[in-house]
Amino acid sequence: MTDVVITYRDRLTRFGFGYLARYFDAFRVTVHVADGEEDRKSLREELVDDLLAIVTSFSGKLYGLRGHKKARELVARVKEVVQAEGDV
Repeated sequence: MTDVVITYRDRLTRFGFGYLARYFDAFRVTVHVADGEEDRKSLREELVDDLLAIVTSFSGKLYGLRGHKKARELVARVKEVVQAEGDV
């Protein structure tokens, strides 16, 4: 059995940590998160975080360095929409 220790989940992958952890588990590799493992999030919160990471990543690539302001605006708008849907 092999162990992999990481400080934060996003150091291993920006999104889809659960899939990667299951993949490692299939090969008897255990992933240990040193910080923040005790603050488990709900499935909805994890999906929102993954979506925001994807949007941020792709918008950063799409708009380049000059588009950081637009990327932040896009992420803020996505958060507003997700929160509004959660309140319904």
